[in-house]
Amino acid sequence: MRATIIEAPHKMTVGSWDTPTPAEGEVLIKVKAAGVCAGDLYFYTGKNPYARYPQVCGHEIAGEVADLGKGVKGFKPGDRVVVEPYVGCGICYPCRIGKPNCCAKLEIIGVHRAGGYAEYMVAPAVKVHKFPDKLNFTLASFVEPIGIGVQACRRAQLQADESVLVLGCGPIGLSIIEVARAHGAQVTAVDMVQSRLDAAEKLGAKAIRADDKFRQTILDQTRGEGPPVIIEATGNPQAIEQAVDLIASGGRIVVVGLVKEGIGVNLPGLNFTRKEMTILGSRGSEKCFPESIDLLTRGAITYPQFASEYSMWEGPKVFSDITERPGAVHKAVLLPD
Repeated sequence: MRATIIEAPHKMTVGSWDTPTPAEGEVLIKVKAAGVCAGDLYFYTGKNPYARYPQVCGHEIAGEVADLGKGVKGFKPGDRVVVEPYVGCGICYPCRIGKPNCCAKLEIIGVHRAGGYAEYMVAPAVKVHKFPDKLNFTLASFVEPIGIGVQACRRAQLQADESVLVLGCGPIGLSIIEVARAHGAQVTAVDMVQSRLDAAEKLGAKAIRADDKFRQTILDQTRGEGPPVIIEATGNPQAIEQAVDLIASGGRIVVVGLVKEGIGVNLPGLNFTRKEMTILGSRGSEKCFPESIDLLTRGAITYPQFASEYSMWEGPKVFSDITERPGAVHKAVLLPD
């Protein structure tokens, strides 16, 4: 089959890849749309700590069921589906307590297993979800990134009318903004790129540029207390440090951004007891797809309006352009047809 393959850092080609056959318990999916995520770009640039080359990336996948492996029930060819990319072993401690997204032997479709930048891909049936005809395939490819926003807001225990500061207005940051607002929260968003700030404002967030006045602006806005909830979506260690500095005493910080392996974060130790803050990580999503599909279906999420569609076979140019000009495209979706 035809696939868009990342051969090495900064080297992507369109070539041939073995067409997968669904094993027992698996579903073969004809890919119709696959989003480009920061994680894919990290893989492309060599910054993803889990990257092994060559690989077919793409974990924001929407398509049609093409074939079923032995024992699979509840699906038929032609069903419109999205794929939950986090596959746990089912045995380790995280899996036993219901956190397979943190599995000690986690495999991510599009990272450890071939993903959606191809004509076909396979996934365990338990990780495949149907979606209604009301959503087209491009919209459905947003179920996965919206799910990350759902997971982050759940981890933050975000309440209606609560104020939340989102650090980073890339694709995942915009997803978090939308989910937080759908939950009734008041959102302030921070970024260095003006086009991303403009997008955040269009989604209803109060946008603030990350400049040398940023800290004081946030403190003034919160009467010197700092925000009660901060969700970090940049992967920049300095942003995590700023979150600890800015968070209100008793507040909650959720770190979503992927920090490069081996990079540390310097935090003032006294703040842990003085502020009695809660710092949580958030990895992908778990049991968030139903809510994500519901939010998209009822129109509570408008973030996909910023998507730009491209032929999947233009993938090498799309990845190169986004890497060279990060603010030029808010969100890319690759379509094989």
